[in-house]
Amino acid sequence: MAIFKQLFKVILLAGISASAFASNIMLEQGYIRAMPASVPNTAAYLTLSNHGAATELVSASTPVAREAMLHTLIEEDGLVKMRHVAAFPLPEHSQLTLQSSGDHIMIMGLKAPLELGQKVPMTLSFANGETLNIELEVKSLNDAPAAQEHHHHHH
Repeated sequence: MAIFKQLFKVILLAGISASAFASNIMLEQGYIRAMPASVPNTAAYLTLSNHGAATELVSASTPVAREAMLHTLIEEDGLVKMRHVAAFPLPEHSQLTLQSSGDHIMIMGLKAPLELGQKVPMTLSFANGETLNIELEVKSLNDAPAAQEHHHHHH
């Protein structure tokens, strides 16, 4: 009988370590754009690192809004237009960057205005069945990571 107890402990420990390291996808940085209270939509920008096999980001959801959709910007007839896309590829051992000038997560139908500094929970779902629960801070465009790199003072 002792062998079964040992086997049970090994299986239990294996299960714990497998769940702790299940996700090969990690949030490097990200934020949600602060908007005036009268605007019911905003966007999330972030960088994900994939330390495993190739997959795709297929959806996002957040309890603070009616809907979150994957969007990209395309140029058509000299105009930049936003388009819904089904997925963003996340090749193996690579990064996916969602930014204001391209791919992003559109957050629509905010249930209440977001406050600067507020932490917003979001769940990202991937084609391989993984989900990643993250928190993104609401920041003004001036406080966003890209803006800090190219910050100019205007007088």
